[in-house]
Amino acid sequence: MAIINGMLRRVLSLGALIAALGFVATMLAAQSGEQEPAPRFSAKTLSGEFFNNQSVRGKVVLLQFWTTWCPYCRREQPLVDDVQKELASKGLIVLAVNVAESKKTVRKYLEEHPRSCRIVLNDDTNLPAMFESKTFPLYVVIDRDGNIVARQEGAGGKAALYRLLSRAGLISSEDGDEDEWIPKPETPRT
Repeated sequence: MAIINGMLRRVLSLGALIAALGFVATMLAAQSGEQEPAPRFSAKTLSGEFFNNQSVRGKVVLLQFWTTWCPYCRREQPLVDDVQKELASKGLIVLAVNVAESKKTVRKYLEEHPRSCRIVLNDDTNLPAMFESKTFPLYVVIDRDGNIVARQEGAGGKAALYRLLSRAGLISSEDGDEDEWIPKPETPRT
């Protein structure tokens, strides 16, 4: 029995090592700029529009996974809507995917807190399962070629949204707005 227990510990240790190496490889690939193709998805908005990988080809997609009970989602809602309005002409599509709430709950919330971006319900898409959205808000950016180029868990403000979108080439420092969206380091007081 002691031999089996010893072998089992070695196998489990080897499994943990392999998992850790896989995690490190994934992190290095993300840092090296390798891009991962977006999984095949479909989404239907509350207004009845359909989106999938083919229909968004040539556009930049910002996915915002949110809930009505999340205070950070609520705080960032106007920022996401503003970014969508500002950059729609450059090819941005924003899909605000509500996660795990009923249509009735979301509609009631939207009556009190209207949104200008497209709203997708959990029942009308496979996106929440694909991106394992458990932290809110969760942002994912898909570039014009259909690759995932950025992901952010949690709120970060307008500057963070612009940084994410810059990874898809939607905006750059040449746009002249960089001073507005990239915070400058504070000068130490003397």
